[in-house]
Amino acid sequence: MGAFHPLSLFLFTLSLVAIAANAHNITAILEGFPHYSIYNSFLTQTKLADEINTRETITCLVLSNGAMSALTAKHPLSVVKNILSLHVLLDYYDPQKLHQISKGTTLTTTLYQTTGNAPGNLGFVNITDLQGGKVGFGSAIPGSKLDSSYTKSVKQIPYNISILEISAPIIAPGVLTAPAPSASDVNITGLLEKAGCKTFASLLISSGVLKTYESALDKGLTIFAPSDEAFKAEGVPDLSKLTNADQVSLLEYHASPEYKPKGTLKTAKDPVSTLATNGAGKFDLTVTTAGDSVTLHTGVGSSRVAESVFDSPPVVIFTVDNVLLPSELFGKSPSPAPAPEPVYSPSPTPSVSPSPSPVSEAPSPLAASPPAPPTDTPSGSPADAPAGLSENSTSDNAAGHVSAPLLRTVIFTVFATVVSSVLFP
Repeated sequence: MGAFHPLSLFLFTLSLVAIAANAHNITAILEGFPHYSIYNSFLTQTKLADEINTRETITCLVLSNGAMSALTAKHPLSVVKNILSLHVLLDYYDPQKLHQISKGTTLTTTLYQTTGNAPGNLGFVNITDLQGGKVGFGSAIPGSKLDSSYTKSVKQIPYNISILEISAPIIAPGVLTAPAPSASDVNITGLLEKAGCKTFASLLISSGVLKTYESALDKGLTIFAPSDEAFKAEGVPDLSKLTNADQVSLLEYHASPEYKPKGTLKTAKDPVSTLATNGAGKFDLTVTTAGDSVTLHTGVGSSRVAESVFDSPPVVIFTVDNVLLPSELFGKSPSPAPAPEPVYSPSPTPSVSPSPSPVSEAPSPLAASPPAPPTDTPSGSPADAPAGLSENSTSDNAAGHVSAPLLRTVIFTVFATVVSSVLFP
């Protein structure tokens, strides 16, 4: 067999890098384990799977079908989501690390802590290495029992995702008794006013669009509510000059008829339809992400998704930094003005005297510089779990999203260089 062509080797290396950078898919992994089918189904129903798939360093504590059946038979979907989010650890734990915990016990952050619904240590889990090789799990709230224990390892992709089975659900105090209103009971305007979106709430009421929002609650609704400051920002048009129909379209543009929590928005590849969508590409939003930040684009401008005001399936309410202005009403983003045509004056009659030597205008040697490389130093595998709260697993830390792919890219680049030097000396 002949040697690899340099181009073939280069493309092969690129494919390896692409594979390394791809995120895991928790539901696809668990499809190979039918005894976790109920757990897997609820990851999809609650949209927790989307959040899990966007994170680089994570541990999922899975429950068997028997344990899940007992849990889901007694509690509504919103409570089940809170409980399951407490079983998603924002750090990497494989069997070896479980038995090497510093001082035998540690508190680690969970996905539940990132929701804003977990005061104090309610969103942390206590992991303790017990005598006899057993490992116990429980709420980090003082006085809580270690009612669950490690059963077996299911799947590991080192330092990316670890899936472990535990014997019973981890129940934090108050999670089961937390109020879980039905979708039809959600007070949209009350939540908006409390979140500093009084102007938006008032517009919903005066325009009648509030009824449209309320009629969509049971099937699924995501609201993007501009803050009061957003309506005062420079460049926001005078909305009072809009026709009633256009004002309705504008307000309907601020909601999607589906349940799309932040994790789902981060994985969105297609345009997000809104209540104002009435045809292909009409009144849609596009989404971009950078780490844990999500930005909505309208064709006129963009706005960051700021905070989650309310998240209880099938309804989620976000605040956004700017009023979302659809291009269908306000035109597209202005393009740079074309350079003016040069104006030539009539050439004078050439004189007999010798002309001076022409002075050429050399083009500027400065070319557009490429963007500066990221300054964050990529890290390798996560550090061993600390004895206290895990500092590398908070919701605002996006290092896990960057460090692993960069490290793999460096490794594969070095690998390609070595192979090239061997094959093509």
